[in-house]
Amino acid sequence: MNPVHPTILGVDVIWVATLLSAVATFAVLTAIYAATTVKDPMARRVKALNERREQLKAGIVASTNKRKKLTNKNQAADTVRGILSSFKMLQDDQIKKTQVRLMQAGIRTKDLAFFIIFARFILPVVLGIAVVLAVYVFDSFPTWGWFKRYALVAGTLVLSYKSPDIWLKNKVSKRSDKIRKGLPDALDLLVICAEAGLTVDAAFGRVSRELGKAYPELGDEFGLTAIELGFLAERRLAFENLATRVDLEAVRGVVTTMIQTEKYGTPLASALRVLSAEFRNERMMRAEEKAARLPAIMTVPLILFILPTLFVVILGPAACAIKDSFING
Repeated sequence: MNPVHPTILGVDVIWVATLLSAVATFAVLTAIYAATTVKDPMARRVKALNERREQLKAGIVASTNKRKKLTNKNQAADTVRGILSSFKMLQDDQIKKTQVRLMQAGIRTKDLAFFIIFARFILPVVLGIAVVLAVYVFDSFPTWGWFKRYALVAGTLVLSYKSPDIWLKNKVSKRSDKIRKGLPDALDLLVICAEAGLTVDAAFGRVSRELGKAYPELGDEFGLTAIELGFLAERRLAFENLATRVDLEAVRGVVTTMIQTEKYGTPLASALRVLSAEFRNERMMRAEEKAARLPAIMTVPLILFILPTLFVVILGPAACAIKDSFING
């Protein structure tokens, strides 16, 4: 005979407790795995910056050795480019915009833009055919009406078309947030370097080395800017490239200040000190805004997770006792 478990509102208490224990165990194992598999992001970034330095020294887009290593990738990109050209789907503005978004996401491979455009074309076709076959041919949802079936097919097509852009936008947003957090500290170090008598490119290189481990994305961009300042014919182009690679209004303000300083000879330290104070005030305002939203955000998990647990702990024994008294009575 199967044992009778206590229930509350028709829900088995033992089953709910087992499920919550499994979720907690999975969360603990995930946290342990994330803590023990932390990798240093600087090795790959330093290697990429060294490769960029060699490319600028040679005056070409990619070195000969790099071209040999990327032969297969270039062939795949050429194949995808040919397919898109045959369907008349390649536009210069679209390619350039996608390549800029890739740079803002920290991806230096420009050929990946063709794969993203190709994904917009092929994903709706593949997933759309699969969903149409599953819904209308194999009748996987026989109880659904025509509206639900149509909504599933239309939603799959829209999401499959937008998914590459959503993925790219998400990477750009995360990287921009990480750069925004470290920008005030970077400007403070730039002020110290400028007052110490370092040149602009040496100051950028020093800030890149000092902040590389704390803010690897910002260190990557400042290191690349320092390299371009040393090798590009016009120093203004290095600052403009920095503003293009980072999708932040604050970085564009810093770039404008650096260009004006280079052009008119205005004091760099005082201008950067004012910008750093403004960015720190903005960061404090964002932190206060998040803190003000916290009570409203915590209401949902409080109602869904904390209060039911309290009810089970407080009312569970009483409900079991009342049930036993009725059975024995």
